[in-house]
Amino acid sequence: MKNTIKIERALKNITQEDLAKKIGVSRQTINAMEAGKYVPSTVLALKIAKYFSKKVEDIFELEPED
Repeated sequence: MKNTIKIERALKNITQEDLAKKIGVSRQTINAMEAGKYVPSTVLALKIAKYFSKKVEDIFELEPED
């Protein structure tokens, strides 16, 4: 699953740590999502989308192999 979390963070000028604290996860979780190594739960995806005031599908995109 692809995502635009890194881009969204850059637009808001926040670190992985900042985002992690805002949504209640570890920095490592944010890092793993950005690297494509971790697919978030529905609740976590919704929290991220809400934080960035975007729709989930604006941040997360299924890849053909998903």
